[in-house]
Amino acid sequence: MQLAVLDPLNDSEPFPPAYLALPDPNGLLAVGGCLSPVRLVNAYRQGIFPWYNPGEPILWWSPDPRLVLFPEKLNVSRSLAKRLRKGDYVVTYDQAFEQVMDGCAEPRNHESGTWITDEIKDAYIDLHHMGVAHSVEAWCNGELTGGLYGVAIGQVFFGESMFHTRTDASKVAFAFIVEKLRQWNYRLIDCQVKTHHLLSLGAEEIDRQEFIDLLHKFCDLGPGPDAWQAR
Repeated sequence: MQLAVLDPLNDSEPFPPAYLALPDPNGLLAVGGCLSPVRLVNAYRQGIFPWYNPGEPILWWSPDPRLVLFPEKLNVSRSLAKRLRKGDYVVTYDQAFEQVMDGCAEPRNHESGTWITDEIKDAYIDLHHMGVAHSVEAWCNGELTGGLYGVAIGQVFFGESMFHTRTDASKVAFAFIVEKLRQWNYRLIDCQVKTHHLLSLGAEEIDRQEFIDLLHKFCDLGPGPDAWQAR
């Protein structure tokens, strides 16, 4: 099957339907295009996200199955609950978006590079300035020690990446924002692909078509009036 090639000068060009994505590599749907706000928001609304390595063209993905978390199903382990009670971290949101992206862009211990290039950073910083992309920060003694960022559309939060430099910092940030999202009437959190870390927090896999159907249902609904306002 030949991948669709997107026009970088036409950010309103429609994506191919997700069912045309390759089974191997799982979910690869299209190549090319651009990272404009119009293109990115259109992608997320259809269950598609960009992921590519430096030096590659932009690759667009819609894997099947899809890992999601329903906010009411967050699983807080005993150890995480203990950490939350101790209050080791102060958690904020939308206070250090670029710093969180920089933290997420740092290579992991077993990796030599990062997929969060300057092009990706600039694109999501633009979305942040538009009020579409958001960050969550975990601080310890005034130092940023963990966090995550993602995209919010309607009643859906699309998680992109997280990082930590101290034990459980990203888990604390995640538990905090999931509870906030539940309070703000968010119905679905996209976790993209399976990891044991996210499964332990209550995420589950669903069929891609079920995921897309949920997006069609929830992306056009508004969250609570206080969403992303009081920090």
